[in-house]
Amino acid sequence: MASKKLLDMLNDAIAREIAVSIQYMWQHIMVKGIAAETVGGVFRTIALAEMLHAELIAERLDYLGGVPTTKPATIEVGGSDAAKMLKLDVKAEEEAIDMYKKIIKLADKEGDSTTRKLFEQILAEEEDHHNTFSTLLGK
Repeated sequence: MASKKLLDMLNDAIAREIAVSIQYMWQHIMVKGIAAETVGGVFRTIALAEMLHAELIAERLDYLGGVPTTKPATIEVGGSDAAKMLKLDVKAEEEAIDMYKKIIKLADKEGDSTTRKLFEQILAEEEDHHNTFSTLLGK
């Protein structure tokens, strides 16, 4: 059985995924200016991927005996300026990458290879999102 610490971390991950799925979707809707046509679609695509992550993590948490949260973490849309939005999104992805590495390490320590593998898959996608947002910022 999973430790309380791991269950709590999974719930934190769900809250984060819910938040960024809303954050990126609202950015898709609210972005203005010349970047709206291209960046808006990127926000939407990644928002949908984050929604799927929340679902996958919630399914795993439920299996492990936890109760998935319905409350998102803090949402920061960033107004209607694409560059400001992208900076917030890079930060959000960096936080996720750090959190998911910790979950992978704890799951491995607890012998939970399924959770470890799930988060390795999600981590790879988060790194891709980070790269996409960083590239759009010109970094």
